[in-house]
Amino acid sequence: MGIWLELGVFLVVLLFGVWQLYDVKKAIREREQRKAQELESAAPFSDK
Repeated sequence: MGIWLELGVFLVVLLFGVWQLYDVKKAIREREQRKAQELESAAPFSDK
């Protein structure tokens, strides 16, 4: 019976870790997009 409790706790911790990694990747992606927009708006008359 105890092994199932340990397995459940392990799975909850594992899912929490995966969720945190997803959030970190999302935050990094949003920061890069915001930085790209700032660079684009800082030089609106550049030749592209």
